[in-house]
Amino acid sequence: MKYVYSGKTKDVYELEDGNYLLKFKDDVTGEDGVFDPGANSVGLSIEGAGKAGLKLSQFFFEKLKEQNIPTHFVDANIKEKEMKVVPATVFGQGLEVICRFRAVGSFLRRYGRYAKEGQHLDSFVEVTLKDDERGDPPIGRDALHMLGILTKEEYGILKNLTKVISQVIKDELAKKGIELYDIKLEFGRNENDQIILIDEISGGNMRAYKDGEYVHPLELEKLLLGPSPVTITK
Repeated sequence: MKYVYSGKTKDVYELEDGNYLLKFKDDVTGEDGVFDPGANSVGLSIEGAGKAGLKLSQFFFEKLKEQNIPTHFVDANIKEKEMKVVPATVFGQGLEVICRFRAVGSFLRRYGRYAKEGQHLDSFVEVTLKDDERGDPPIGRDALHMLGILTKEEYGILKNLTKVISQVIKDELAKKGIELYDIKLEFGRNENDQIILIDEISGGNMRAYKDGEYVHPLELEKLLLGPSPVTITK
């Protein structure tokens, strides 16, 4: 296989069959040794983080496959912390799509004059540009179209897929008494220009609560799939 690049939490390789291999790392984002899924740099290493993220991703991707929802997932090797995916191109230099079921995080910071913390939201979909330098600014349908990032029709597909996928994940968490507050997804186009879900679906991509208490991202894998001890090394 051919090395392509190293991301914050995964290394990417191109395989001989034309697919790609994502090797999950134990590095996680954060600052000053404190884990933060929203941070823009690697802050520490948590033993077991890569495997936990991959196990959750495999679990959710297989649930989506059962419902014929298009994704880049092919298969996974948990022992080697590897996920095989089909090639995909991102929109522009990358978009993040957030589905919000409650008012928390950046939504509350922006709209706190009108929204109350924890207020129920009706699967609100928000798109942001992946741009660390500019703080990942939100962007609307018309601007995305005018800037040539995606068409208005593609935006409609993206929005609908986000709602459907997020509801599937929300329902799976609810089976374990966990409530999904919001989730961040990424999409791309496959070789047939079909819009598909890409990247991973792990605890670091979502905010979830159980019995009114915030669930640490790395605890989600244990709650859903069984115990998975981790060791933190700064």
